[in-house]
Amino acid sequence: MDPDIPLVVPQVNASALSKKDCLIANPNCSTIQLVMVLKALDQLSPIGRVLVSTYQATSGTGKLAVNQLTQEIAGDSVIDNAYPYQIHQNVLPHCDDFLPNGYTKEEMKLTNESVKILGNPKVQVSATAVRVPIQVGHSESVNIAFLGDRPPLAAIRQALSDFPGITLQDDPQNDVYPMPLSAEGKDDVFVGRLRKDLSCENAVNLWIVSDNLRKGAASNAIDIAAYLLEHKLLTPAH
Repeated sequence: MDPDIPLVVPQVNASALSKKDCLIANPNCSTIQLVMVLKALDQLSPIGRVLVSTYQATSGTGKLAVNQLTQEIAGDSVIDNAYPYQIHQNVLPHCDDFLPNGYTKEEMKLTNESVKILGNPKVQVSATAVRVPIQVGHSESVNIAFLGDRPPLAAIRQALSDFPGITLQDDPQNDVYPMPLSAEGKDDVFVGRLRKDLSCENAVNLWIVSDNLRKGAASNAIDIAAYLLEHKLLTPAH
């Protein structure tokens, strides 16, 4: 969150990069997949408020957490716990440390990083981050309220389909929707379950899934490097 260091998702805010950057921050995994969708839709109609609940894989915590899940599934004794409770057959509304305001660090990253990356302080984000018993793939249930009228669903689908790095999987009648299992090992952000919010006439609900180890981490860093090379932003000092 250092104001002098760019926090970058190239498909969203590559313009923040310049030749003078010696340090570039890679955003939080759950933030990356969220802001790509927000950018696609904000270009269609300005976004006002975002409510997001995450379903985050254990690999987001690290190897110790993956080991804990694997050992619990096998019925083995867990030597070193990454979490305060069992994660197998459980969900924990506890991603990172709790802060004095009642939110976790993960939830505040979603709030603060999204605003910085989008460059729009008018976007209000409220998050609840939850850990689920899978190894790879973060999922997000997202409610997006527009400042003006809600665009037609067809226009929203088109905006998502046209956005680089997003794959639309939205045919629930034929059981087509994003899942961590099918997103694993892929670099795209997958979006589906698009529908009108029946309680708010200017809002939509959708479901976002991405491999947190790929676009949520390593692939985004590679995308940054590729952009720097392509646009000749690397100097001999780098």
